[in-house]
Amino acid sequence: MAKIDGIVEIQGTVKGVTFYRTKDGMLARAKGGISKKRMKTDPAFQRTRENGVEFGHNAKMSKLLRNSASSLLLMAKDSRVSSRLSQSMSQIKNLDLVSDRGKRQVGIGIQTTEGKKVLQGFDFNNKAVMGSVFKGEIDLDPVSGTVVLTDFNPALHLAVPFGATHVSFSTAVAMVDFELSLYKTRYCNKENLSVTADLATYSFTPSEIPPGTGSMVYFFLIEFFQEMNGKQYPLKNNSYNVLTVLDVV
Repeated sequence: MAKIDGIVEIQGTVKGVTFYRTKDGMLARAKGGISKKRMKTDPAFQRTRENGVEFGHNAKMSKLLRNSASSLLLMAKDSRVSSRLSQSMSQIKNLDLVSDRGKRQVGIGIQTTEGKKVLQGFDFNNKAVMGSVFKGEIDLDPVSGTVVLTDFNPALHLAVPFGATHVSFSTAVAMVDFELSLYKTRYCNKENLSVTADLATYSFTPSEIPPGTGSMVYFFLIEFFQEMNGKQYPLKNNSYNVLTVLDVV
């Protein structure tokens, strides 16, 4: 695959070469390749078929987790979150040490300690990551799903982007069954405060722990706003917002 660098922009196919626009600029690739029938039946492409099945599985599991936090994801994500999360799912799938190649499952890999650690701390917006924005203390009770920000002081514990006057915190807990492709999510209260607020402790508790089987995933969202004429507006179209996975149990 070639990248086009120049002032002349070509789109379409010219002499067997297809030119097309992507987020990374204009790219070019040659037409042709292996037929679908041969790809599906030729023993020489067995590994390719296995890789393809697992690639599709990773993408499906990535979408499942994103859907479980869809209300929060609307507030904080980057353009490559789908592919980044699919890569994490691939790492978890590789921890399935009991299934045959081509049949390895995220649902099995996530049951391991290593599999859970892959998702812990995953940032859905890589332009605003948790570690660079939030410096306070977070306590999570996995039994009740309660998250507590103890003695939180915005001036000391928050990297406030230019123009922000207010910040909101909220959490959610999802029961995600990667084997059955099911999820149930419960949300907590939202706390909105001035970025110049005094030191205080804030607690967030979901309406209930979602029922079901699978992995419990805890999400934490930080939103920034700019107040104007008594009304708060999302800062820079949510580009500074943080959404992270606090823990997986």
